[in-house]
Amino acid sequence: MQKARVPGFKRERIELESCSICEGRAVVKGVFYELVCTDCNGSGWVVRGSKLVLSSDELVTQLSFKLQQTQREIAALKASANVAMSLHEKSNRLGAGGTNYTGD
Repeated sequence: MQKARVPGFKRERIELESCSICEGRAVVKGVFYELVCTDCNGSGWVVRGSKLVLSSDELVTQLSFKLQQTQREIAALKASANVAMSLHEKSNRLGAGGTNYTGD
């Protein structure tokens, strides 16, 4: 007998995209001043594909997921850059008299 999946134990990740009306800025240009975008309720984000607006508490959760994912990607890029940099700065002892050869 298989276990049934119980909804609610893990939050669903909703794909977000910038609002097409305000272009993610949360405001639109009025005649004399900027107005809050009514299509995204002033958040700058809508659900990808359907253009639905999330409630503020759900939006906070989804933006937190997006921020965490971006922070993981940045950490991975920094780690790979550090590996490449450390390999370049190491002495390879291939130059004249055992010095570092750079290919120049």
